[in-house]
Amino acid sequence: MAEMDTSSGGGHKKGPGVKKSKKLSTRVDLTPMVDLGFLLITFFVFTTTMSKPTAMNMNEPKDDPDNQLKVKNSGAMTILLGKEDQVYYYMGELTAENASQQFKSTNFKDIREVILEKKKSTPIGDLMYIIKSDKEATFKNAIDILDEMAINDVPPGHYAEVDMTDTEAQLIQMTEAANGIKE
Repeated sequence: MAEMDTSSGGGHKKGPGVKKSKKLSTRVDLTPMVDLGFLLITFFVFTTTMSKPTAMNMNEPKDDPDNQLKVKNSGAMTILLGKEDQVYYYMGELTAENASQQFKSTNFKDIREVILEKKKSTPIGDLMYIIKSDKEATFKNAIDILDEMAINDVPPGHYAEVDMTDTEAQLIQMTEAANGIKE
């Protein structure tokens, strides 16, 4: 509230019988302004959205057996995601005769080098990464491998997520058992 201060008694007398005029000073009380400031701060804090979550758009093909993409064995690399952040991979088509030489194990730190090496050694038209997740793999691992594709500049359409075969699942289980990775 504003109030008038009438206590000061200054004024000049110019002659006899002239009344003294009082100087009036005003004082503004700023206490309600502080309350208003805090009300505005709380209003903006409660109504502001800090950041919106972002999601990656992913176009997945429809299951059409007549319209399947044919991939050259020389340009294909299959990446298998296991439990405890384990990554397995093999080049081309996995055969029973040389599965032990083809099937290799790595982790997320070293898979980038393998992806880049495959990308450098294969013509871009023949290049295809096939990503398969085990039942024990986490969603974080699937996102991490997609991030690796983006980091390594693998063009869209040159990697796909596919269901894992029983043979691949058995190879992962045997490799994890041999490496001491428990369920």
